[in-house]
Amino acid sequence: MYGGATVVEGSMTQGAGQEPVVRTATLRDFRVPPYAQNPVPPSAPHPGSAVPGDEPPEGYTPTARDLPVINRGDTLQVPTVPDPRPAPEQGRGPLYVVGDVHGYLDELRAALAEQGLIDADGKWSAGNARLWFLGDFTDRGPDGIGVIDLVMRLSAEAAAAGGYCKALMGNHELLLLGAKRFNDTPVNSGAGTATFQAAWLLNGGQKNDMERLQEVHLQWMARLDAIVEEDGHLLMHSDTTAYLEYGTTIEDVNDNVHAILTRNDADECWDLFRKLTKRFAFRDEAGPQAVRELMATYGGQRIVHGHSPIPYLLGEVGSEDGEDGSGPVVEGPHVYADGLAIAMDGGVTMAGKLLVVQLPLHD
Repeated sequence: MYGGATVVEGSMTQGAGQEPVVRTATLRDFRVPPYAQNPVPPSAPHPGSAVPGDEPPEGYTPTARDLPVINRGDTLQVPTVPDPRPAPEQGRGPLYVVGDVHGYLDELRAALAEQGLIDADGKWSAGNARLWFLGDFTDRGPDGIGVIDLVMRLSAEAAAAGGYCKALMGNHELLLLGAKRFNDTPVNSGAGTATFQAAWLLNGGQKNDMERLQEVHLQWMARLDAIVEEDGHLLMHSDTTAYLEYGTTIEDVNDNVHAILTRNDADECWDLFRKLTKRFAFRDEAGPQAVRELMATYGGQRIVHGHSPIPYLLGEVGSEDGEDGSGPVVEGPHVYADGLAIAMDGGVTMAGKLLVVQLPLHD
């Protein structure tokens, strides 16, 4: 368990003999790079970099192709029909969440436009609406840096309109940060030696993303929070209870994650990455209790997460790249664990669907 004694920039934590530091907003006050201030027209899809054929290093989650198929009959998908109830507080706009994007910029723009969040030019058009991305912006798809640039620009435009666009940290943000910072530095995976660079490539790392990666992107990713509560929804990237190892409050978890990234220790960053790649904690008979444990600690009445693709949870698995023309059928979010958990990774990397939905769900 991590304590709350380490002082980190952007933290309310106070160390011995040190003054408290004011916690800053995750995205609202972040500088948008000049080249990302204007919308970029949708680009033609292009193939990603080749993935080496070596065996994966120990200690990280395999790619989606290797995930087990879970056939469950007690789960359901719900249509993306927003609940007609008004926003919980006067002056606050409707709440939306976005599942894993993984570099699919064109699909993201289309999904945001369908919900009325951006206009035909790709600019924020939702007034005081609130938009949360659940992490995993890069890898596997063709334009991860373009996705990050879009989210950063929309955060500034939404703030100017009285709303906000914010994002959580996914395991692929940790992976890209590690690949850039530590490259081929060996890390102790707990079951042998691994490197961030090898894990990044084997998990769909795109060389053109690495070539375009700038310091402003690295700073943005390193400042993302890991967990947040909005309108009774506990938002997180991964369907794991590993967050409990980093604090007993939302603020402690986020401060301790930021502290690890600030210390810049390869082994410590690898351990964080490895823990946040864990998945499937909310399925099967023990799933509802795992959800309740997280909510008892951090609050909320429902968990909303990405990370584990809905097609695998449902057992509707086609070709990962959709080459057989029979891609997985995803109509909407996946509600399970006695109705306490909502999965939002629609499997866009597997010819599924990139999900953008309004909360609370009308189910």
